[in-house]
Amino acid sequence: MSPLREIVDNIHAQVAKIEDDLKVRVAEYNNVRSQLNAINRKQSGSLAVRDLSNLVKPEDIVSSEHLVTLLAVVPKYSQKDWLSSYETLTTYVVPRSSKKLHEDNEYALYTVTLFGRVADNFRTNAREKGFQVRDFEYSPEAQEGRKQDLERLLQDQETLRASLLQWCYTCYGEVFSSWMHFCAVRVFAESILRYGLPPSFLAVVLAPSVKSEKKVRSILEGLCDSRNSNFWKSEEEVGAIAGLGGDADTHPYVSFTINFA
Repeated sequence: MSPLREIVDNIHAQVAKIEDDLKVRVAEYNNVRSQLNAINRKQSGSLAVRDLSNLVKPEDIVSSEHLVTLLAVVPKYSQKDWLSSYETLTTYVVPRSSKKLHEDNEYALYTVTLFGRVADNFRTNAREKGFQVRDFEYSPEAQEGRKQDLERLLQDQETLRASLLQWCYTCYGEVFSSWMHFCAVRVFAESILRYGLPPSFLAVVLAPSVKSEKKVRSILEGLCDSRNSNFWKSEEEVGAIAGLGGDADTHPYVSFTINFA
């Protein structure tokens, strides 16, 4: 294997390793973000779909051997209908037991207390009238667990974000250095192809301002022999080789433009 080929392969291997590491880190970070987004959707959606645990207090729930409290999601425009009919949707409903806990743009959340043995019948009759009885079981332990999970995910997200940013700052320099090495190899190879062996040329890096670029190129062209004009590239050739090593320019000398923007 030629030394140049070995250098290029090493550059490719190093950049590929960084790219694989980036994919793993980004996937890990996005996984935590997805979990947080799912929790936020449950907490910020309408009452028909959102998590209700943070809206219900212990004193809102009656749970005994015979009595249960159900949570009904009522359309805003049907609240009067709910208040006038919930006691008659089935038997054994505790009178005046319904209390509004929360209201959003579409729905209102009400409690209703009744005998547990008629709960299924109440759900069916409520659904027929357009009221949704949410499946809900009040559990302080589960609510505390969800709170701890949220705090853990928020902490994990911040830790992973800080780690990813620090890793990007570090690897940016390595990738940029690899890019410059690749450009240097390409300049060397193109110069050998143009001027032949043994190598007898000077490679430099110029960073002229936009206003002075035309003047600088005019000076460089004045330093070249007229015979070098035989090596000018056509537009088709320029487009074919432009890429990672910089955009090739048509001049009587080897020139690559590297854009950092």
